Amino acid sequence: MPNTIETRLPTGVKDFLPVKAAKLDYLQLSLRSIYHAWGFRPVVPAVLEDLAVLELGLGTDLREKTFRFDDRQTGRLVAFPPDITPQIARIAATRMREMPLPFRLCYNGRVLRHTEQRLGKDREIFQSGVELIGLSSAEADAEMIAMAVKCLQAVGATEFTIDIGQVEFLRGILNDLPLDATQARAVRKAIAAKDTSGLQQLLKDSPVTDQQRAELLALPRLYGGREILAQARQVITNQASQKALDNLEKILEVLTVYGVEEHITLDLGEMRGFDYHSGLVFQGFLSGFGRAVCSGGRYDGLTGRYGFPAPATGFAFNLYNLLFALDRTLDERAEEGSDILLFSSVQDKAPAQRLAVTLRNQGYSVARDIIERDQAASLDYARRMHYRYLLVLNASKEGLTLIQISDGNESSVTHAAIESGQFKI
Repeated sequence: MPNTIETRLPTGVKDFLPVKAAKLDYLQLSLRSIYHAWGFRPVVPAVLEDLAVLELGLGTDLREKTFRFDDRQTGRLVAFPPDITPQIARIAATRMREMPLPFRLCYNGRVLRHTEQRLGKDREIFQSGVELIGLSSAEADAEMIAMAVKCLQAVGATEFTIDIGQVEFLRGILNDLPLDATQARAVRKAIAAKDTSGLQQLLKDSPVTDQQRAELLALPRLYGGREILAQARQVITNQASQKALDNLEKILEVLTVYGVEEHITLDLGEMRGFDYHSGLVFQGFLSGFGRAVCSGGRYDGLTGRYGFPAPATGFAFNLYNLLFALDRTLDERAEEGSDILLFSSVQDKAPAQRLAVTLRNQGYSVARDIIERDQAASLDYARRMHYRYLLVLNASKEGLTLIQISDGNESSVTHAAIESGQFKI
């Protein structure tokens, strides 16, 4: 037996064998069908970017997570993108600027990010998403949320929520606080953790007004259904936050028209994307799975960094998270194997080869079992490699035997039935 070569992968990346890869393929195709139905067209960004150009579209957090290295051909620094949205912004701003707005663009692709090894996080992320560039309306934001709901339904998710926040609502409360940078970070951290008691301690001796203190202490509790908007209006008085609540009202009105409001939860204390987004933010969660499977929001300032100011909104699925959250559901949905393994023990293989051509032309996935082995061994191979059927060419040439792999049931099939297209499995 040959020595086994150690081929350990770098930390944070994975191989996917055929069964899991089939599920990933199913997710991509299902999501893409929703994107297409809503009028989005695919783009394929480059796998490498000039670092200086890429960093124009990255926040501080993603800049620190970017894989970078020297390009031997140019001597410049290049990078693997840690996120696809900045790439779409660059493409829209530099390659599509003469085209009429809005742009409805979609994509599938992998990105790489540095992560802390002790956290055990993936460094490779498979993203699938959409970007809607050129529209600033609440309807455009609502469209993103409604699409995310339809995507989750399309891949078999039943119990899930889309948690919605609004960073302009938070900025109206947080931007003018009389706190230094350290205090402000601590306050934001407590709000994000919904730590009311910790927030009370932080504000105990701070120079905030009574109104500011009331607004801050309300944030961890502003989580729930549509009634949260009315509660927020009773506590929050600044004009910017009130305007953000108006925006959310309009978004929810559109979502009601789309019939997806049952999946929506409001979280007005959501701090995600505070330094990046410019309005709506949202995340999708499946019941029983602790990580977000999708995230999105409005980012009106991004394309302007590439010299093409335009409002924009979008979302992306983390396909690995979606795969692991729906793994069992996808067992019944994803095509994990091929339809037919064609077995023939006769010396002349031409009839089997012609039969394979006919079946493929009829839309079946068919492989000829080329290895010389007996029927039992071929059947075992078909079972282990997830074929649905073994089709056996009998030596008499009068007919064929179809064996269903799942239960071993056998049935007879004629050449005439296959040639005429009457054969169905």
